[in-house]
This record gives sequence, C-alpha cells and structure tokens, in this order.
Amino acid sequence: MKPFRKRAYISIPSKQDIEKRQMSIPDGMWGKCPHCHHIFYLPDIEPFKCCQQCHYPFRLSAFERLALTVDLNSFCEWLPKLSIQNPLDFPAYEEKIETLQEKTALDEAVLIGQACINELPVAIGIMDTHFIMGSMGSNVGEKITYLFEQALEKNLPVILFCASGGARMQEGILSLMQMAKVSVAVSNHGQAGLFYMAVLTDPTTGGVTASFAMEADMIVAEPKATVGFAGKRVIEQTIKEKLPDDFQSAEQVQKNGFIDCIVKREALRSFLGTVLSIHTSTGGCHEKSK
Repeated sequence: MKPFRKRAYISIPSKQDIEKRQMSIPDGMWGKCPHCHHIFYLPDIEPFKCCQQCHYPFRLSAFERLALTVDLNSFCEWLPKLSIQNPLDFPAYEEKIETLQEKTALDEAVLIGQACINELPVAIGIMDTHFIMGSMGSNVGEKITYLFEQALEKNLPVILFCASGGARMQEGILSLMQMAKVSVAVSNHGQAGLFYMAVLTDPTTGGVTASFAMEADMIVAEPKATVGFAGKRVIEQTIKEKLPDDFQSAEQVQKNGFIDCIVKREALRSFLGTVLSIHTSTGGCHEKSK
C-alpha cells in the first residue's frame, strides 16, 4: 500500500498581503526607454542616464550635467540670483518660478559660471529643461549674455549646453528680444578670436535653435536629440503631410549639414577636453580683429 501523499496547494495571498507587498516596493526604481521601450532598473543607468539597450540619453538636470562634465570642485557660479521678471503681469508667474527654484535649486533655466575640464579653464553654461522646459526669458537671456561677456573679459572659451522649448511665452516680446541680445554677445566673443562650442541636447528647439545654438564655431549634439524650430506636429498640420520618423533628430540634422558631430554622453567629457586642448594650444579659431 502506497503511503499517503500530501496534496500540493496553491496559496492565495489576501488583499492585505498584496497591499503590504506593493507598499514595500519603492517608487521611482524602474524606467522605460521612450525610444526602444526597454525596461530598466534606474540605478543601473547611473551616472550617465543612458539606455543600456539603444544608448538613448535621458534628460539631465543642470547639476547632473555639471558633475559629468567639469573637474571636481572647479565650478564657480556667475549671477547666482536674479530678481524675478514678470513684465506682462502674467497670472501666478512669480509663484511658479519660486516653486521651481525650490524644486531644482536653480534660480533660472540656465546655470552659468567658470570651471575646468581636464584642468583647462572654460566658461560654461548649462540649460535645464526641468525649469519651464528651459524656455528663454529675460533672466535666461541676461545670464547667457553675461556668460559671453565674462568669457570675453577673461579670455575664455565657452561651452554651452543647449536644451530648450524656445522663447518663454509668459514674457512676450521681451523673451524674443533675448535672441538678438545673446547673438550680439556671441559675435563680440567670436570677433575677439575666442572659441565657442554649442552642445545640443534633447530638446533644442524654437528661438534657442534660431539664435545662439546655431552660431557656435563647433556644433555638437547628443544622439537622438530633437533639434529644430517649430514642433513636428505643428509642421504636419501646416503642410498637411506626414513627416518621417527621424525628422528633427540630431542624426538627420547632421546629414543636412547643421551639426558637426554627434558624441555619446559617456565620451563627451573626454571629447570636450581634447577640443579645448587643441584650441588652447593654437590660441583660438578666429583671426583676431585689429
């Protein structure tokens, strides 16, 4: 006679057990790549924040970008605090700015200052999409203008990481005026024989693309970054045609001759150091104005 066998049972957890288990899983631990849809564990993509499958570069804050780019403890910020401008008396605009200042630890959508890359001094600016999509208002224009003016005074090259949705609608025509204001500062810096590199990150659009982002001596972009002026859907609605999937991608813009090279984020710091060393040893890329 065969011994009695214990039957296998499937244990079904109670609702309380399921809720307890769900509460024990912390939020913000998993992410999904918008390009290849690969699901990944967030700590695995630190510090560069690039998809392990397709190398899509996720958006960085200004301070994250700074830590990846410059030498440790070499950064000295310029114009750290500007008063909030609301020329149109836009409703709740000041409150929105103050909330974002607390959230991002920035006073505006761009961080500027002097730093070193591989021990080479440089004036650096980093735009941050977490601050009203990096939009360019009066204070952003003032900061970027100051960046080039100080670089001119100190005889420094400029590296500017561009990331913006364009001009800031809450400030109306004054935001558009910043395009011309910054362009004059860029021109003066270039006429003095000093080097300027723009690094286009996702997204670089609108008035930023139409001004200082495309006025650099060397234009570099991160892979798969969106680079353009008007939005893709706006253009499709205007011309009544379907645009290709790679429209306004950095790769397509490079094919059309508007970007010099595309550099992966992991290699960007080394690339910047090499370019700076070349221009430091040669004394610049322009003929000095007499």
